[in-house]
Formats: sequence, structure tokens, C-alpha cells
Amino acid sequence: VQLQESGPGLVKSSQTLSLTCTVSGGSITANNYYWNWIRQPPGKGPEWIGYIGYSGRAYYRPSLKSRTSISRDTSNSQFSLQLNSVTPEDTAVYYCALWDDYSKSAYWGQGTQVTVSS
Repeated sequence: VQLQESGPGLVKSSQTLSLTCTVSGGSITANNYYWNWIRQPPGKGPEWIGYIGYSGRAYYRPSLKSRTSISRDTSNSQFSLQLNSVTPEDTAVYYCALWDDYSKSAYWGQGTQVTVSS
């Protein structure tokens, strides 16, 4: 399974960060697949943002829940992240990743840098 993030690399404060992950080599609706968004701010460790499961139900990091939406487009094998009301603290490398709960395997995209300007 391959994943590729896409979206703007620069977002202004108070605006919405939107990223898309395109999936190939696997079905976005396959059982036991969980499609994640993870970010890593500069100088910090990775931070899980949320996931959308094979059923289409999404779960979010509690601290980001009020600003986050994860959705999927099954016809295009894509899932997306929207993060509202961004601040410079949202600057990070954003990754999409698959967790296969059957094989206990993880697959990652290469990551995309998003900078929020003040």
C-alpha cells in the first residue's frame, strides 16, 4: 500500500489547513484498515491527530477534536484532513498513515511540510 499527501505548504493564521492522502495498492474500505493523520512539529515528537476507519467513522485527538475533520472519498481512494482556525503552533510535517489491524502493520506517506504564517 502506498500513500501520498498533497496540499498547500503555507497557510495563514485563522484559516483552514486542508490535506489529502491518495491511496494506491489497497482498498480504502478494506476491513481492519484505519487511515490516520499524524503530525510532527519542529523539534517535537509525532502527534496523532485522528483516523477514519473502514466503516467511515472518524476519531480525533481530544485536544484537536473541536477543530478537526477527517473524511474520505472512496471513489478516488482518498481521505482528507481539515484543521480549522490554525495558528503557527500547527506548523508541522503532516503524515498520512495506514494501520492494518489484521497484520499489525503500518504504512506511511512521505510527509508534507505545512507552515502556518502569523
